[in-house]
Amino acid sequence: MIINHPLLGPRDAQEFTYLGDAALINRPDWTSENALHEFHDYLHLRDNPAGEHRELWFHEQGDRSWLVVTRNTVTHEISKVELACDVARASGRSTGRDEGQVA
Repeated sequence: MIINHPLLGPRDAQEFTYLGDAALINRPDWTSENALHEFHDYLHLRDNPAGEHRELWFHEQGDRSWLVVTRNTVTHEISKVELACDVARASGRSTGRDEGQVA
């Protein structure tokens, strides 16, 4: 599988580590009234869809960036690759980290 890195171009998927659902970017607010319940769901409940899914991938053997990869879990076709920091910023989260890394 080839992942088209937004900064480095096409890279072999073996350079990356799969880290799960990209919804992990949206960590719950620990000060919320329902924080305990929200963190339980955040830590333990995951979708396992057949079809298009947004996933977190870490470029472990490269520039160590975090990516959000939109991939069809049935065909493995990749339709979109974004820097996770850009996705976090677009959703109103400040990463507070170097370019390409998620808080």
